[in-house]
Amino acid sequence: MPKIVSAEAGQPKPSRTRELITFGILAFGIWPVLAVGFVGAYGFIVWAFQIIYGPPGPPGH
Repeated sequence: MPKIVSAEAGQPKPSRTRELITFGILAFGIWPVLAVGFVGAYGFIVWAFQIIYGPPGPPGH
């Protein structure tokens, strides 16, 4: 019968310093850049839509 080995058996336990560095990179580097990118992309889509179809509201005379 084969021996069952967990996935974490061969990997060392991450240190607290390493986890804090990873958290800092995610919290203050990657996520803010992604958030700004998504908001910018949404704004561009709204802008392009309004260039093609006009601004929202009742039709002009």
